[in-house]
Amino acid sequence: MTVAPKPGSPPLFERHFRVVLYVFIGSGTIKVMDKRPVAVFDIDGTVFRSSLFLELLERLIERDILPKDFRNAYRAEWELWLDRQGEYDAYVEKAVEAFLAHVKGISYDEVTKIAAELISERKNRVYRYTRDLIKDLKQEGYFLLAISHSPRFIVDEFCREAGFDKMYGYFFETGPSGNFTGEVADADVIRNKAAILQRAVRKENLSLEGSVGVGDTEGDIPMLEMVEKPIAFNPNMKLFEHAKKRNWKVVVERKDVIYEL
Repeated sequence: MTVAPKPGSPPLFERHFRVVLYVFIGSGTIKVMDKRPVAVFDIDGTVFRSSLFLELLERLIERDILPKDFRNAYRAEWELWLDRQGEYDAYVEKAVEAFLAHVKGISYDEVTKIAAELISERKNRVYRYTRDLIKDLKQEGYFLLAISHSPRFIVDEFCREAGFDKMYGYFFETGPSGNFTGEVADADVIRNKAAILQRAVRKENLSLEGSVGVGDTEGDIPMLEMVEKPIAFNPNMKLFEHAKKRNWKVVVERKDVIYEL
């Protein structure tokens, strides 16, 4: 069954579902299980107005944890992206490769301490549209899920501050000494945001009825295909074209103005 929103609650969408299951156990005993609707968000460029991972790299270079010439490993992709001749995802992927090549032997505690400092300083550098949407959805009783391709340890810090219930990100492995090994656990799994969403719905006893999804690149399309209310927020061209074909909501935030296309 579904429960209607409380009178006077903000009309976020045409309908808001909460699925209640009545399970019979034992000798006629009824157990009520309330399934919360899920709202899933990409983080970098969707909630945070930059990349958590790239911001962390800059801080690690400043602290001499990564070498000063570290940027050379992805400079070509970075410049192509700045000149609007290359893809942002290719730039980020090259930066991840460079990090994995250099991170082996670096202290996990040292890096996560710097990540916590970074989040403390920049936790409010978010888009107004998604910030307010997160707040409204939380008040409506949604389960807030974050799926990011930034490292899990910095995603956790940021998303706890933002009010998320569950977070997924790249898990960089550590060895017995507490240092990074240079390996990523289940990298193929975390790249598949649709599979992660399915897993979270199953593990957390959630509902896709009334579900909401927000993303900004074509990598978010499989995840957005799963939800009832997909939102392409500040989309790149590939996501924008797909969203228009599917009649998805498209929102752009530029300076202090929010446009709905």
